[in-house]
Amino acid sequence: MNIKVTGLHLEITPSLRDYIESKLERISRHVDDLIDVSVTLSVDKLIQKAEVNVHLSGKDIHVEATESDMYAAIDLLMDKLDRQVLKFKEKQSEHRGAGAHPEASL
Repeated sequence: MNIKVTGLHLEITPSLRDYIESKLERISRHVDDLIDVSVTLSVDKLIQKAEVNVHLSGKDIHVEATESDMYAAIDLLMDKLDRQVLKFKEKQSEHRGAGAHPEASL
């Protein structure tokens, strides 16, 4: 898994990078085919914004969150991303099992 963290009008400190990587471990437990993750953190006046682009096998997911605190924005972002990844995983498993015909078992 490739993780790219960039900052707009913000310097990415090692503590921010470690915090993001620790939060992304939760996402990587749900899916095995996590290819690339790009996180962008930005500051605009008093608004802290966090965005993430996740490239999975068969799907690209984009999520963004804004808060007054950067760590709160990252937490909100990871919660949203977790829901999106679980939704994708559920859809993927439903489609794989839907191919069997009921008459085939008779």
